[in-house]
Parts: sequence; C-alpha cells; structure tokens
Amino acid sequence: EVDEEDDELVFTFDDLPLVFSCPRHWQADPAVDMIMQTWRMRERMKTVSVALVICLNVGVDPPDVTKTQPCARQECWVDPLSLNPQRALETIGGNLQRQYERWQPRARYRQSLDPTVEEVRRLATGLRRSAREERVLFHYNGHGVPRPTANGEIWVFNRSYTQYIPLSIYDLQSWMGSPSIYVYDCNNAGIIVDSFKNFAEQHEREYVEQVRAGGPQAGAAELPPPPSLRNCIQLAACSKDQLLPMNPDLPADLFTACLTTPIKVALRWFVMKNDLGHLAPQVKLEHLEKIPGQFGDRRTMLGELNWIFTAITDTIAWNTLPRDTFQKLFRQDLLVASLFRNFLLAERIMKSNDCTPVSQPKLPPTHQHPMWEAWDLAVDICLSQLKNILGEDRTYVPSSFFEEQLTAFEVWLSHGCEERSPPEQLPIVLQ
Repeated sequence: EVDEEDDELVFTFDDLPLVFSCPRHWQADPAVDMIMQTWRMRERMKTVSVALVICLNVGVDPPDVTKTQPCARQECWVDPLSLNPQRALETIGGNLQRQYERWQPRARYRQSLDPTVEEVRRLATGLRRSAREERVLFHYNGHGVPRPTANGEIWVFNRSYTQYIPLSIYDLQSWMGSPSIYVYDCNNAGIIVDSFKNFAEQHEREYVEQVRAGGPQAGAAELPPPPSLRNCIQLAACSKDQLLPMNPDLPADLFTACLTTPIKVALRWFVMKNDLGHLAPQVKLEHLEKIPGQFGDRRTMLGELNWIFTAITDTIAWNTLPRDTFQKLFRQDLLVASLFRNFLLAERIMKSNDCTPVSQPKLPPTHQHPMWEAWDLAVDICLSQLKNILGEDRTYVPSSFFEEQLTAFEVWLSHGCEERSPPEQLPIVLQ
C-alpha cells in the first residue's frame, strides 16, 4: 500500500514471505524433549545483617577438652595470649568482622563478645527486626566454652564469667527467624545441625496446633510464622563426634579461616603439604605474608590466585551439585555463594586433618575432585616466582590457567558427539 499523506510504502503481514512453513516445521516431534533451564534466579536474596557471637574467655580453656601441647592458638590470625584478655577479644572480634566485610561490605554487623543469653537474644531479635524478609547470618565461635549438648544447646556465659550457661537452639531459632544462615565453629558442631532439624520440626508442629486452636492467646501479638528449615542454611566445622584440629601450624579457628580468608589458608596448607617438592620448594610460611598485590587486581599474584580459586570452586560446584541446589547456593546471594565456595576448600583442608565439615543442605564430597589438582598446579607455578619477585623485584608473569582452560573448551567444541555431558570448563570460560 502507499500512504498518500506521508507518501511512504506501508507493508502488511500478508505481504511478508513465510519462513519455516514446510510441513515438517508444523509437525510436533515426540522424540524431542525440550529442556528449559533458568540460568538466572527469579528470586534474589541478600544477607543484610550479620551477628558475630564469640565465646572465648581468653586464658581459660573449657573443662571437657584436653588440648595438645603445643596446640593451635590463633583466632582470626591473632594469638590471644599475646595480648591482655579483653584487648585480645576485641581484636579478634574486629578481625572477624573485617574478614566477613570483604565478602559483604554493605551488611549490618554486630559483635557479641563473651555474651550472656540475654545479650544473644537482644542481638538476634534486633537483627531480624531490621532485616525484615532478608537473610541474617549467625556466626558462633565456641572455642572457649564446652561442647554442644545432646539436648541441642550451645554455651555462653553468666555476667560474672563464673559459669557456663546453656542456650537452646530452639530459642535461637525463634529469635533468628528465617531466612537465616548459621556458621558453627566449635567441637562436635554436627550435634547442632541434627538438633536444628528436630527443633525446626517442633516449631512447625506447635505453630499448626496454635493455628488450629484459634491463633495467639488473648492479649498476645500476632502469631509469627515458624522458622522454615527450607530457608535456613547451616555450615558446621565438624561432625557430631569430632574435635577440631589442634595442629599448632594451623589456626584454632581453621574452619572460620577457610570460610573468610580462603587464599591465605590455601597457600599456607599448600606450603605445609609440599614442603619438600614441586616447583616452589624454597617458599616458606613466612614468605606468604609478603605476597604482593590486592585481591581485586587480577594483574597481581594475589589477585590472580583469588580469581583462579573462584573459578575452580565454582566449577567444582557446577559439576557436582544438582542444578537447583547450585542456583540456590551459588547464584542467589553473594555472601552465601562466597561462603559455600570457601566451604569446598574447608572440606578439603579439614578432611586432611581428620575433620568432616557438615552443611545443610548437605553437599556431596568434593575434596578429591580433579579440579583441585588444577588449583595445586596454578598455586605451584605462581609461588615458583615468589623468590625472584621478593628478592630481585621481578615482574609477576601472569598464569596461563585461563588460557589452558579455554583451549580445553575449544577441544570440547571441536571434538565430540551430540550425546555428551556439558564441558566442565564452562564456568571458568564464563568468568
């Protein structure tokens, strides 16, 4: 048609040529099963509040664990016995907060150092109130108190620090609400995970009974929903029948160190494990403190190691976990994703020290995944340059890790059949 006013050609759909209009294009093929994968989460979530509960009582060891001599002492990379007790506790609390801030700098942090039950209650309820429907993290360091009880209790202090006072996980669940994430760094931490499930189910049963009875009692506030186990994540340092490692060359809070300072722990463990061989035999533990660079600068050794570590742990998770679990834990919340990537390292390192970290949701074992060998090789090659960088001020030569993984991906593209599993290098290529 010709539009007389604008003197322009106007086309209708009838004038356009038809494409994909052969009979075969109109026939449904029952043999073809279309699988739609949602790569981006529809529901994003953020950890907006973090409670750091540290029970150390510096200088007084709990009565139910006999420690080796020498034993692991460092907490958040500080030796508590090198400072007066109060100063040591405050320094450790400050360090732990900074370690977490690297992964989620915008969260609201609150420390509770050697607290009472009432202080923990006020802390948890206050953070839940301000977080509303977002996630709250509860970090518990119980190195200065007895082990969790079979009744599902962790320990805090009385006001004068003359008694250990039990705090029920049942009450903690009520205060924290959901969604929440819990980190337990203490002996026999798996007991807490088991108790948590039982108490969550008890909360749900009681809620149903109250609803059937007509809601809250007269004069009470509106009935709050029970903590949903499905929306609560837990990371525990060891199983219910295990003690934490006491190797004096490792920090006492090894699990926390893996979760919050993974590169520092991974390099330290690598040098300890490979003291007599590989490409970097002359690198000692004291040299690791002098590695140049920043975590956010990929042009430096420290920055590139951090980038490689993120790519490898992401790849291990992507190749090991069911897709829905991977999306929930590694793509929904930045802090949760970082903690679970670092949890894979914690499993590897703590397994070598006769400890098995526990998580809820439960993850399959990954400590022997072949991608860890790629990490060891990348670390080895990087550290082999450290002596010349520190002693002769040489320039760091970037790692060839990503180029090698891209080559492996190209080989997958050029060789293979239609019925093949996805390339394990895909998360690395997409970094």
